Amino acid sequence: MNDLSLPESSAAPADDAGAGERPKSITLKDVARLAGLSPITVSRALHNPRMVKPETIEKVKQAAAVIGYIPNLLAGGLTTKRSRLVASIVPQLSNSMFAETVQGLNDELAAHGYQLLLSVSSYSRATEEELLTGILSRQPDGVVLTGINHHPGVRKKLLAMGIPVVEAWDISPTPIDIAVGFNHERVGEAVARYLLDKGFKRFASVCGTDERAVLRRRALEAELRRHGIELIASHEVPPPTTLALGRQGLYAILEGGHRPDVVVCSSDVLAHGALIEAGARGIAVPDRLGIMGFGDFDFAAHTHPAISTVYVDKRGVGTRAARCLIAKIEGRRLDDQVIDVGFKLVERDTTRIGG
Repeated sequence: MNDLSLPESSAAPADDAGAGERPKSITLKDVARLAGLSPITVSRALHNPRMVKPETIEKVKQAAAVIGYIPNLLAGGLTTKRSRLVASIVPQLSNSMFAETVQGLNDELAAHGYQLLLSVSSYSRATEEELLTGILSRQPDGVVLTGINHHPGVRKKLLAMGIPVVEAWDISPTPIDIAVGFNHERVGEAVARYLLDKGFKRFASVCGTDERAVLRRRALEAELRRHGIELIASHEVPPPTTLALGRQGLYAILEGGHRPDVVVCSSDVLAHGALIEAGARGIAVPDRLGIMGFGDFDFAAHTHPAISTVYVDKRGVGTRAARCLIAKIEGRRLDDQVIDVGFKLVERDTTRIGG
């Protein structure tokens, strides 16, 4: 590691500086002088790292750390008209469903020199609209929202700003700008057909009340009706879903006198809770009760028995959203404004009956 010494011109102000005198700010030129590089090279390393060798970036980082330099991204954006800031609003971060999407979004943005500003709406459209108002005042280069249904003011404000927008985790033929997600109704239909093919006949549901979970449940119900079957019980739980709510959901169904042979849960967390409740009651899974989850969380393959679920590339949603935004920000044309990442049914032990 190079021994970088603090140049006199960048040193902290002396203790006897005049009262009220503002200390001189450390500048990009001070970093360049300390690193032995040109100011333009330092600027590229900080604002467009893809144009600079990794060893040069490291040298600039070391110099900046030594003198405590913080890049002024707003000042740097005056010439490019970019803040290099992308904002995202997600419903929650208490489980890996959205956390993995955020990680993929953040990593891809960072690799291209953008920073992520993250906010949490707690599933409230009004809160999302309030957060967006504050976010847009910071002049982000792009915005990533969750879902396609928003407060009426959201679409109006985003269209007025004229910046790239990605609506993630859902698809629509009429997005605000770009949609990256999958069709939740198709998920519900596919789960119904899969479980019917396995021979299940008495269906119950433990489902979150968020709009995407409700879409999947309603599509499941509609597909079952096409085969002459109705849900015998449905228990709703508020988001964010938890293991305890999954246990309570199955408890309520069974205590209500219902005897399903399969319970469809709107998340793997709920499915895990239902699995624990079944075990506590001595109900064999899947011989007496099948359990289906959603999301393919990292624990789903490692419960006993392992949870059948629906896989979605959660991290990939974030990565694709970032790539779309960067392309639009940089003036490149997208082949498609609606990107369906798809989903995949994952059969594991909780529904593996009849062969």
